[in-house]
Amino acid sequence: MVPPPDIAVSDEATDTPGPTEATAPDAIARLDSAPQQLVAGMLGRADIRIDGGRPWDMRLHDPGALERALAEGNLGLGEAYMAGAWDCERLDAFFDHLLRAHIDREVQPARLAWHALQVRLFNRQNRTRAWQVGRAHYDLGNDFYEAMLDPLMAYSCGYWRDVDTLAAAQEAKLELICRKLRLQSGMRLLDIGCGWGSFMGYAARHHGVEGVGVTVSREQAEWARERYAGLPLTFRLQDYRELDDRFDAIVSVGMFEHVGRKNHRQYMEVAARCLADDGLFLLHTIGKNRRDAVPDRWIDKHIFPNGETPSIGQIGDAIDGVFVCEDLHNFGADYDRTLMAWHDNFEAAWPRFAERLGETFRRKWRYYLLSCAGAFRARELQLWQWVLSKDGVRGGYRRPQ
Repeated sequence: MVPPPDIAVSDEATDTPGPTEATAPDAIARLDSAPQQLVAGMLGRADIRIDGGRPWDMRLHDPGALERALAEGNLGLGEAYMAGAWDCERLDAFFDHLLRAHIDREVQPARLAWHALQVRLFNRQNRTRAWQVGRAHYDLGNDFYEAMLDPLMAYSCGYWRDVDTLAAAQEAKLELICRKLRLQSGMRLLDIGCGWGSFMGYAARHHGVEGVGVTVSREQAEWARERYAGLPLTFRLQDYRELDDRFDAIVSVGMFEHVGRKNHRQYMEVAARCLADDGLFLLHTIGKNRRDAVPDRWIDKHIFPNGETPSIGQIGDAIDGVFVCEDLHNFGADYDRTLMAWHDNFEAAWPRFAERLGETFRRKWRYYLLSCAGAFRARELQLWQWVLSKDGVRGGYRRPQ
C-alpha cells in the first residue's frame, strides 16, 4: 500500500501567502520563515488549519516540520510525525482533505529527483531485491499481524458489501474470488504472493481445491505450513519468476504492488505460462490514477521497500497480447474501511508490543495505516480485481454477484 504522493512546492508556487483564516493567529506568530508560511497557505487551501480545533487540523509542536515537508515532501512530513514534531487527531481525515484539494499535484520536491530517476531507470524489484520486502515488512512477527488482522490473516482489502465486521468482509472477499475463478473440487490452484495462506486455506476448505502458494516471507511460509498442515496445500519460499508448473486457476492478491514496472510484462508471461488454456487468472491489486506518479519515498523507506503501485495503463500494457481482460472490478472505497479496522486492532493491541517495538514504530505504523485510509477515501488510490483469460471465455464472462 502506498500513502499520499509527495508534498512539496512546485516551481509555479512561488508567492508567499499572508495570514489566512486557515491558520490560528498564535500559530502564525510562530511561522517565522517564508517556507513555513508557504506550507501553511497550501494547507489552508485544503481546509487544514495549523493549531485549529477540528479533528483533521495539524497541531504543530515544531515549525521546522513544515520546512521538512516543503523540502522532502511526504518523506519529510512523515518523518517529522514519527519524531513527534506534529500531531493530528484524525490523520485519515487530514490526508483526505489534503488529497481532495489536489495539493499533491502542485509539488515536485527537488531532493527526491534521484528517487524518481531510480524508479524509471533501474529494476528495483529484480531477483535479489525482491526479497527485501519480505524481511523488512512481512517478517515483523506473526504475533503482531495476528493482533492487527482478521482470524484468517488476510492482509488485503476486504469486501464490505452487506457485512459489518472485518472478519466477515475478508471472508466475503475470499468467497467472491472463488466464485470469480469458478473454482471446483479437484482443481489445482496457484497463489502468487500467498501471504499467510488465507485464500488458499479458504478455497481448499470451501471449494475442494489443492494448490501451491509462493511468498518471499519466511515467517509467512512457516505460519501457513503449520496452520494448513491437514490440507492439500504447499507453501514455497520462492520468487514468482521461478514458477513453471501448470495450474487450472491462478490468483494473486496484494502482491502485484511489489512487482514494479520493469517486471510487469514478465510477471504476466509467467502467469500465462503456468495457466491452463481454459483457466482464469484473478489479479487483485491496488492501483494509482496516473501512470507517471512516482512511488512515495516515505513508504519506500519505512514500510514497503521497492514497492510500486501500477496504473490501469501499465497493467493494460503488461497483458497486451498475453491475456484477455474478462472483467475489471473497482471497490477501492472498501480499503478505507479495511484500513480503519486494522488501525483499531493495532491501537487496541499496542500495549502488548510497546516495549518490543517502541513509540517511534507506533507513530510510523499509525501514519502508514491512516494516511493510506485517507488516500483511498479521497479516491487517490483504487483497488482493482482483474479477471483474465488466455483466449477469451467462449460466450462471454459474467461477474458473479
